[in-house]
Amino acid sequence: MMRPVAFKNVRLIDPASGLDAKGGLLVDNGRIADIGPRLFNDAEPSDPEVIDARGLALTPGLIDARVFTGEPGSEHRETLESASAAAAAGGVTTMVVMPNTNPVIDEPSLVDFILRRAAGTAKVRVQPCAALTKGLKGEVMTEMGLMREAGAVAFGDVDRTVANARVLRRALAYAATFDALVVGHAEDPDLTAGASATESEFATRLGIPAAPAEAEAMIVARDIALVEMTGARYHFGQVSTRASLALIAAAKARGLPVSCGVSAHHLALNELDVGPYLTFRKVRPPLRSEDDRAAMVQGVADGTIDIIVSSHEPQGADTKRQPFAAAAAGSVGLETLLPAALALAHDGSAPLARVIDALSTAPARIFGLAGGTLAKGAVADLTLIDLDEPFQLDAAMLHSRARNTAFEGRKFQGRAKMTFVGGQCVFDGR
Repeated sequence: MMRPVAFKNVRLIDPASGLDAKGGLLVDNGRIADIGPRLFNDAEPSDPEVIDARGLALTPGLIDARVFTGEPGSEHRETLESASAAAAAGGVTTMVVMPNTNPVIDEPSLVDFILRRAAGTAKVRVQPCAALTKGLKGEVMTEMGLMREAGAVAFGDVDRTVANARVLRRALAYAATFDALVVGHAEDPDLTAGASATESEFATRLGIPAAPAEAEAMIVARDIALVEMTGARYHFGQVSTRASLALIAAAKARGLPVSCGVSAHHLALNELDVGPYLTFRKVRPPLRSEDDRAAMVQGVADGTIDIIVSSHEPQGADTKRQPFAAAAAGSVGLETLLPAALALAHDGSAPLARVIDALSTAPARIFGLAGGTLAKGAVADLTLIDLDEPFQLDAAMLHSRARNTAFEGRKFQGRAKMTFVGGQCVFDGR
């Protein structure tokens, strides 16, 4: 039995209930036992450990729904243990890990391996997204039913588009029979083959191989049509263009079961931030125009974009310190997810409650996960946040095994101070 924990003098922010008020919260036996504006105002409880937050914000634990790791097969890039340490330091209490490992997570035994390995090494909750097709080849769909029984929370080929519409239609029809969530990647593989940037005057001046931004919206339109045919729940792992958002908004207006996410770096950076061939800012999909970046921010604010993800993708220094076209794509982001998202609230682009909803409540709902709320009886996955603390990111201080951050040297405001998983403190940065 864990010792109860009492938070007092906190700003309680719970998008699930619309709560934003000063008060207290009591954790007992891994769950929220009590919460209220007047809790602990008059007297401190005698038994629990008391944490005087002095006005810091307490929110449901953050859920990062797009995390790439190197385990199994490429542990030199990132392990579940190192990724979880980074997650805890970033206020993330649950991370959904992607299946493009070696071997690919396309069998029930491998789903079980991820869960067992995480249980033994990870500080935070780890939920596996399993492959939609065998070997991520887009040819033969996996046995999603058995993998769901083994513990997979979603299915997708994550960073690859299923190019064969017949295969995708069959997979969606199968997933719809047991209400499984399918996660899609929206990039036309033929148009984007060999591309490292978005087709534009800027890419032309740098001489970088590029692909048109329309390559994303083309796949979004196709996949929405297949959703309409099959009725499957479909989540676009990350979108990055205004045209894609317009299609998704129209699909939602028609009542289709679609949702989408956006990466923190597509909210904060545009194509010009590549500057003098900064390979640490080479990501997939590539950074877009300022107009598209502004559309992503507006999409978060109005709810068209459901969730914000880190798209955490560790890469070794040898694969990043190359000519831009040859360098690997990806940026680590578990520890910068929260401060990058909070920038939207600080500059007035989106309400704070909507930002926290996109980081916690919405991903819990879409992926069917515990947490995402401060309701009495809910699991005590919590993040204590100093919303105003300024800092400048130093990659050397990151907890990830890899250091390929797109935000090196960037100035942020707001960071996680404590992280609790099941009522247990897994990070204390006070």
